[in-house]
Amino acid sequence: MRKLLDLLVCKLALSVSRDGCEGSHEHDKTEHICGRPLGLCFNQTSGDLYIADAYMGLLIVGPQGGLATEVVTRAHGIPFGFTNALDIDQELGAVYFTDSSSQYQRRNYISVILSGDKTGRLMKYDPESKQVQVLLENLSFPNGVALSKNGDFILLAETRHCRIMRYWLKTPKAGTFQVFAQLPGFPDNIRRSPRGGFWVGIHSRILWILKLILSYPSLGNALLKLPLDITKAYSYVAKWTGSGLIIRLSEQGVILEMLEDTSGNRWKSVSEVVEKDETLWIGSVKMPFAGKYKI
Repeated sequence: MRKLLDLLVCKLALSVSRDGCEGSHEHDKTEHICGRPLGLCFNQTSGDLYIADAYMGLLIVGPQGGLATEVVTRAHGIPFGFTNALDIDQELGAVYFTDSSSQYQRRNYISVILSGDKTGRLMKYDPESKQVQVLLENLSFPNGVALSKNGDFILLAETRHCRIMRYWLKTPKAGTFQVFAQLPGFPDNIRRSPRGGFWVGIHSRILWILKLILSYPSLGNALLKLPLDITKAYSYVAKWTGSGLIIRLSEQGVILEMLEDTSGNRWKSVSEVVEKDETLWIGSVKMPFAGKYKI
């Protein structure tokens, strides 16, 4: 994975073989051709596995495995540029997912943050009607999503603003949204905890210099005009700096737990946290392994 997902070899049925995508290769250089799965979720009734691939859109694999097939790649006529995360309503079968930007691809994710891009969307796919509904738009790097236990709301990580948003699906508040929690860093994926609440993986804390840059989009855009690949430069620096941070939020958005590896030696750039049998499984964008932490 990096997000526990590099273990999945994702292929489109439309193109069984793509040059450079088979066997061992440099994924970062070919991901826009070969695909990069960022989110996975099973429909527990049908056994189908839905995949949010950064470049291929929303895909599906049947219960027996095999080739992933295309489900949807655009909404309201606008192609997905950076399909990111998903969750499934296990009662209704609806798939909720994010497109982080229609202007920038995953390999340029730092540009989404620095530019102040607001083309991100939260969407809902209905397998029965095969229709896509845009629930929220004009978002700044929408990322992870997680449905509440009873399905009355869905949480959405808005990475650039270091916050979690809550969008109401039921109750008289349906169709409205508000800030659920403000966080000390950039949130990635969200997962429900069996003990209640939600686990959030934090990519990194927001430093004062970055907070200053993000306050002025013109400054961020000026940095993007420099003669260098800003995403690669950031990735290089991130290998040697930063910490690993995970946070558990209550159903009301209150921080219940915060675990951090300040050294960044055991984990850093956390992308996802899954809790099972009193153990936390921790994915990372940068580390070449999954972390395991006994609660």
